[in-house]
Amino acid sequence: MDWSAVDWRQVLTTTVLVVEYLIKIVAIGLVPENRRPASAQAWLLLILFLPIVGVPLFLLIGSPYVRGRRRAIQADAIDLFRDATGHLPVLPESARAEKHLASVLTMMYSLTGIPVAAGENRGLHDSMESLCRAMVDRICAARHHVHVEFYIMSWDEATDEFFTALTEAVQRGVKVRLLLDHLGSRRYPQWGRFKKRMTAAGIDWHLMMPILPLKGRIRRPDLRNHRKLLVVDSGTAFLGSHNLIHPSYNKRANRRMGREWHDLSVELGGEIVTAVQSVFLVDWFTETGEVLDQTEYLEGRTSTPGAKGLNAMQLVPSGPGFPTEPNLRLFTSLVHLAQDKLTITSPYFVPDESLMAAITTAALRGVEVELFVGEKADQFFVGHAQNSYYRQLLEAGVRIHLYPAPAILHAKYLVVDDVVCAIGSSNMDFRSFILDYEIMLVAFDGDLVSQLQANDQTYRDVSTELELEQWLRRNWFQRYVDNLCRLTSALM
Repeated sequence: MDWSAVDWRQVLTTTVLVVEYLIKIVAIGLVPENRRPASAQAWLLLILFLPIVGVPLFLLIGSPYVRGRRRAIQADAIDLFRDATGHLPVLPESARAEKHLASVLTMMYSLTGIPVAAGENRGLHDSMESLCRAMVDRICAARHHVHVEFYIMSWDEATDEFFTALTEAVQRGVKVRLLLDHLGSRRYPQWGRFKKRMTAAGIDWHLMMPILPLKGRIRRPDLRNHRKLLVVDSGTAFLGSHNLIHPSYNKRANRRMGREWHDLSVELGGEIVTAVQSVFLVDWFTETGEVLDQTEYLEGRTSTPGAKGLNAMQLVPSGPGFPTEPNLRLFTSLVHLAQDKLTITSPYFVPDESLMAAITTAALRGVEVELFVGEKADQFFVGHAQNSYYRQLLEAGVRIHLYPAPAILHAKYLVVDDVVCAIGSSNMDFRSFILDYEIMLVAFDGDLVSQLQANDQTYRDVSTELELEQWLRRNWFQRYVDNLCRLTSALM
């Protein structure tokens, strides 16, 4: 054969076309496997139209779940939770829950291994100042240990008292363990100095989901630990939406415009603290390999749900180690329970098909549904993706309250009728359902529901209600960008 007569450009072009079509044919049969339809469609569109971008991206972040050691640890932890609580009823006899709510709680136990327990609601904290003051009071009284786990941390003027209290606790002989998300925290000012100060203070700190190529620790950058919790002496716990950083997130632009994050967290006592501690112990072992003595750190705080000042509570951890998506199933199930009133507060509202259908169905069957969101989002893609859902919600009868800019409404909770509530770190978006480790607290048969309803009224008083006619007057370009961002939000 005369190789000199071969048109190599034609051969290369033909080869590229054949490979491209083979990739597309394989993708059509491979991508939809174990993936929600919206996500599969978004990935297929990207691969079919831009294979040079779509294929590498799919290979890098196409699977929403952790694998290997982290997946095994989480599976083992759920089995351990079940073994440790197997002698207990999922729902104590003293806790009052109607049949449908009881079935939701049973489902959560089957997914996480954590049953309902008595929990003392020691109050809500709606500011960093209030939260820090309460945490510092507990840390100053600590005698054995303090366990800290937050997505974002910074040692700044708003948190100085907190870290000073940790330092003094170490000096008293208290063991202080601290976990912080690597990518969540490193982008804020004084990162290097912050790590050195914690080390100098004697705090035993470790990064969650670290990405350190020079140390051989490489992983997907989009899988993060978004939990926010504190446990003191196995008797007190805090959880919610606050990060440990100044409300402006120490950004000059935010300070100039007066933008601050408005959050909500809850302080807990009683048996439920053992569940929060259990989540920390699993995360600690995952990041450090150290097994902490359960008999030392999981001290029971016995109390009875339904007693004065107590709530019945169930902790719901979730994340990429949970392929069953507990938080999404929790939200969807609680929405279906609503008979009269449902309020949802979420800074990033990008629901999947099941949750969107549940919310709009609730409104159409006569439930008064209210959604509290920020007037202006701090994230471009998520903000526009969120906008794309407003028309459908408004047409179904959902009332949308816009919390006034420049503030960022960052609280994350929902309340169903006068019956049950859930509060914690999880947004109602694809990232929180699949990619981020989250923690939510379900509470009923107590006073936390009414306290969150009172907080709803606080938000309602300062917010502006979005009207359908107003929303329909947006120009075509805004709608185009919203819909484009909605498509990209499903790439997981």
